[in-house]
Amino acid sequence: MKWQKILNEIRQEIQPELGNGKVANYIPALSEADPKAFGMAVVTTDGEIFTAGNATEPFSIQSISKVLTLTLALGFENENLFERVGREPSGSAFNSIVQLEQEGGIPRNPFINAGAIVVTDTIITHCNRQSGADLILDLARKLSCSGRVRVDDEVARSEALWGNRNRSLAYFMKSFGVLKNDPEEVLQAYFCQCALEMTCTELARAGLYLANDGVDPVSGEQVATHAHVNRINALMMTCGHYDMSGDFAFHVGLPGKSGVGGGILAIVPGVCAVAVWSPALNKAGNSLAGTLALELFSEKTSLNLF
Repeated sequence: MKWQKILNEIRQEIQPELGNGKVANYIPALSEADPKAFGMAVVTTDGEIFTAGNATEPFSIQSISKVLTLTLALGFENENLFERVGREPSGSAFNSIVQLEQEGGIPRNPFINAGAIVVTDTIITHCNRQSGADLILDLARKLSCSGRVRVDDEVARSEALWGNRNRSLAYFMKSFGVLKNDPEEVLQAYFCQCALEMTCTELARAGLYLANDGVDPVSGEQVATHAHVNRINALMMTCGHYDMSGDFAFHVGLPGKSGVGGGILAIVPGVCAVAVWSPALNKAGNSLAGTLALELFSEKTSLNLF
């Protein structure tokens, strides 16, 4: 596969789309991103790295962090996790409280905000003396092989300052007994995980275990079990792009998870992990140019799973 040639072609073809859409502004710290920025990275299961554009520029991964926290939580609780969080697409906004009330405080899936807060709650339960935020950061650094990965304190403060809807979700679930720990402790870890800052290259490297049956193909370390990787990739395919997850599966055909910082992580099982970043979002909160770039990637490589 001529990976570099393909990435160069995508970067060229995507140029007219850069700047279309809107940068997330409900978290003020995210609104400063350049809407025309674009980066893309491919890391293969052979450990080769290919990049295009702003692939080494750090950005806020936001909800993509939910893939890492789900990996940790499944390691702690296995299938028992799904007693408190579902596995179905929501069809509602990622921060909706209406559906949560109708369903007894059980979130539809781990990738909407309520579900991710439950996942973070699970991590808090098992992290012993280490803080939940530090445990998540340590995993991100280990998987990306980068000590540069950090929590952006400005973004984390902005998340906390403007996070009243997430607070409502947490306390609402606490009232149903779904949340086990102090909501404020859980929220603090959740805001920090959403403020993780990574580059496309680091993000693709961090997701490589999902393309290799749970084993980091470079280090040989078992990060997750075969069963857990199947669960995570399935949820990424069906629930990874808010209420446009079906559209992403239709056009791209790969498991993926987006974030409102403009990043998307996509997985090609047995082949590679791909990360793309472009901050301007479509109406569902997914990177507009990033989604189109992954559609081009899928077409040019014929790696669409369908």
